Amino acid sequence: MKAKNITARLRSRNASNAILLVLFLLLLLSLMVAVTFGTVPLSLQDVYGVLYYKAVQLLSGGCAPENLTAGSALHDVVWLIRLPRLVLGAAVGAALAVSGVVMQAVVRNPLADPYVLGISSGASLGATLATLFGVGAVFGTRSVGAMAFAGALLVSFAVVFLSNLGGRATTVKLLLAGAALSAVCSAFSNFAIYLRNDDNAPAQIIRWTMGGLGAANWPGTFVLLVATIGSVLFFTTQSRVLNLMLLGDDCAMTLGTDLHNLRILYLAVTSLLIGLSVYNAGTIGFVGLVVPHGVRLLLGSDHRRLVPTAALCGAIFLVWADVACRTLMPGNEIPIGILTSLLGAPVFLVLMVRHRYGFGGASQ
Repeated sequence: MKAKNITARLRSRNASNAILLVLFLLLLLSLMVAVTFGTVPLSLQDVYGVLYYKAVQLLSGGCAPENLTAGSALHDVVWLIRLPRLVLGAAVGAALAVSGVVMQAVVRNPLADPYVLGISSGASLGATLATLFGVGAVFGTRSVGAMAFAGALLVSFAVVFLSNLGGRATTVKLLLAGAALSAVCSAFSNFAIYLRNDDNAPAQIIRWTMGGLGAANWPGTFVLLVATIGSVLFFTTQSRVLNLMLLGDDCAMTLGTDLHNLRILYLAVTSLLIGLSVYNAGTIGFVGLVVPHGVRLLLGSDHRRLVPTAALCGAIFLVWADVACRTLMPGNEIPIGILTSLLGAPVFLVLMVRHRYGFGGASQ
């Protein structure tokens, strides 16, 4: 009874706003603290010094603080290596969490996730074809990102189409369709590597198959960050429609809303996020499943609260997951996709064995 009262209080509007503010401040604090972890330990004072230097340089082109110049070891470690990596992790975490929330509403299934449904594998296949064979060269330097988006979009539509063959989509049909398409995409990726017959090809593809933030740079991070923030704001404004999707098409039609075209739009936007995430960080699984599930348990299924809260929680989660990957094994870095799978797979299995799991966070 006490737990229910606590949950009810958390779901009030004032409490939700307070939670969002706390999570935002926690994300900023996480980024500042996480920068200090690494092979070369840094202090918060070092980090503040670099950020102050960049602020002065950006705003007025003034002199740098004493003992700090662009190109110094401290500047490069903080500004060119660790900070873009962590900001990319936050953007990817938020993008995957929001994609999971939206996909779960679109297919009306709390087990939906870009990784589980094979959409990340589709994005990875597109990136593989662009990297090895130059597919999508018409897009120039953005060919890899464009093909990753195309792969994610095609697989997302294919999953929905296959799961609706022979009747309405069910949990089993969605999972089977996602597993089948994921296997097909993985097979084509491996076949592409085989055809390329290049000893360096596996090394080129490995960051997409295992996931990692080591290749982060400010231009790519900025594009994904802008896309993620824009998508979070967009889906927050679409919270009423997302709530209607949980009720079904018949109920939505009685309220004057046709969901068919909106589903296509939402899948396109989430595919863009997934494609950009795979392009920048590879395949990172289960974030879109674990984070929305945890937030939904506390705050309920109202997407006005769920979308922004899941985005912030996903960002914080992946920031600290990256820290764990860099520190758990000194001298070695664990691919972040492996760690998220180790954490997310047990949650997925728990959801699978809980029959008639509902969007309210409890069995129905």
